[in-house]
Amino acid sequence: MQYVYVLQSIKDGKWYTGCTEDLRKRFGEHNDGKVMSTKGREPFELIYYEASLNSEDSFAREKYLKSILSGKRLKK
Repeated sequence: MQYVYVLQSIKDGKWYTGCTEDLRKRFGEHNDGKVMSTKGREPFELIYYEASLNSEDSFAREKYLKSILSGKRLKK
Protein backbone atom coordinates (compact mmCIF):
# COMPACT_ATOMS: atom_id res chain seq x y z
CA MET A 1 0.00 0.00 0.00
CA GLN A 2 1.26 3.46 -0.88
CA TYR A 3 -0.01 6.66 0.75
CA VAL A 4 -0.09 10.27 -0.35
CA TYR A 5 -0.59 12.70 2.52
CA VAL A 6 -0.92 16.36 3.40
CA LEU A 7 0.44 17.78 6.65
CA GLN A 8 -0.10 21.21 8.11
CA SER A 9 2.46 22.81 10.37
CA ILE A 10 0.89 24.01 13.60
CA LYS A 11 3.83 26.41 13.94
CA ASP A 12 3.52 28.32 10.65
CA GLY A 13 0.33 26.96 9.04
CA LYS A 14 2.11 25.85 5.85
CA TRP A 15 1.26 22.61 4.11
CA TYR A 16 3.51 19.74 3.06
CA THR A 17 2.52 16.97 0.62
CA GLY A 18 4.36 13.68 0.35
CA CYS A 19 4.22 9.94 -0.40
CA THR A 20 5.22 6.97 1.73
CA GLU A 21 4.66 3.27 2.27
CA ASP A 22 4.40 3.66 6.06
CA LEU A 23 2.26 6.67 6.96
CA ARG A 24 2.54 6.33 10.75
CA LYS A 25 6.31 6.07 10.65
CA ARG A 26 6.68 8.98 8.21
CA PHE A 27 4.32 11.19 10.24
CA GLY A 28 6.45 10.51 13.32
CA GLU A 29 9.62 11.38 11.40
CA HIS A 30 8.12 14.73 10.38
CA ASN A 31 7.12 15.52 13.96
CA ASP A 32 10.52 14.43 15.32
CA GLY A 33 12.35 16.82 12.97
CA LYS A 34 13.99 13.98 11.00
CA VAL A 35 12.81 15.14 7.56
CA MET A 36 15.00 17.88 6.09
CA SER A 37 12.22 19.48 4.03
CA THR A 38 10.05 20.08 7.11
CA LYS A 39 12.65 20.36 9.87
CA GLY A 40 12.01 23.31 12.16
CA ARG A 41 8.33 23.56 11.24
CA GLU A 42 7.08 20.84 13.60
CA PRO A 43 4.66 19.94 15.11
CA PHE A 44 2.38 18.82 12.30
CA GLU A 45 -1.16 17.61 12.01
CA LEU A 46 -2.26 15.17 9.35
CA ILE A 47 -5.06 16.89 7.47
CA TYR A 48 -5.52 14.50 4.53
CA TYR A 49 -4.36 11.15 3.21
CA GLU A 50 -5.37 8.55 0.67
CA ALA A 51 -4.11 5.07 -0.16
CA SER A 52 -3.38 3.42 -3.47
CA LEU A 53 -2.10 0.04 -4.53
CA ASN A 54 0.96 1.23 -6.43
CA SER A 55 3.55 3.97 -6.25
CA GLU A 56 2.89 5.31 -9.75
CA ASP A 57 -0.66 6.25 -8.78
CA SER A 58 0.50 7.83 -5.52
CA PHE A 59 3.21 9.92 -7.17
CA ALA A 60 0.77 11.11 -9.84
CA ARG A 61 -1.74 12.04 -7.14
CA GLU A 62 0.97 13.81 -5.12
CA LYS A 63 1.87 15.89 -8.18
CA TYR A 64 -1.78 16.75 -8.69
CA LEU A 65 -2.25 17.78 -5.05
CA LYS A 66 0.82 20.00 -5.24
CA SER A 67 -0.54 21.91 -8.19
CA ILE A 68 -1.88 25.36 -7.47
CA LEU A 69 -5.41 24.66 -8.63
CA SER A 70 -5.90 21.49 -6.62
CA GLY A 71 -4.33 23.06 -3.53
CA LYS A 72 -7.05 25.68 -3.62
CA ARG A 73 -9.70 22.97 -4.03
CA LEU A 74 -8.32 20.95 -1.12
CA LYS A 75 -8.39 23.98 1.18
CA LYS A 76 -12.09 24.44 0.44
